[in-house]
Amino acid sequence: MLSTLTGTAYAERVAVDSVPHIKAAKKAIIVMAEKDENVIRSAANIPGITTTIVSAMNTYEVLNATSFIVTKEAVQKIEEVYV
Repeated sequence: MLSTLTGTAYAERVAVDSVPHIKAAKKAIIVMAEKDENVIRSAANIPGITTTIVSAMNTYEVLNATSFIVTKEAVQKIEEVYV
């Protein structure tokens, strides 16, 4: 779980550096509480990484991924919606 994930002009470089650091596998999904275009664009440039928001998350995407990367805010939203 990431405490935060925000997009900036250099978000792609941060994303590329962060994925190996958190030991994500080849097929990873990043779940965010709210849509962040910079994070989405940056992750799209990394093979095997997909992004979604909590309200659009589906079972197939979660089960198909070998790594589940989620922000703290997304966990709180998941608990509100699904628990």
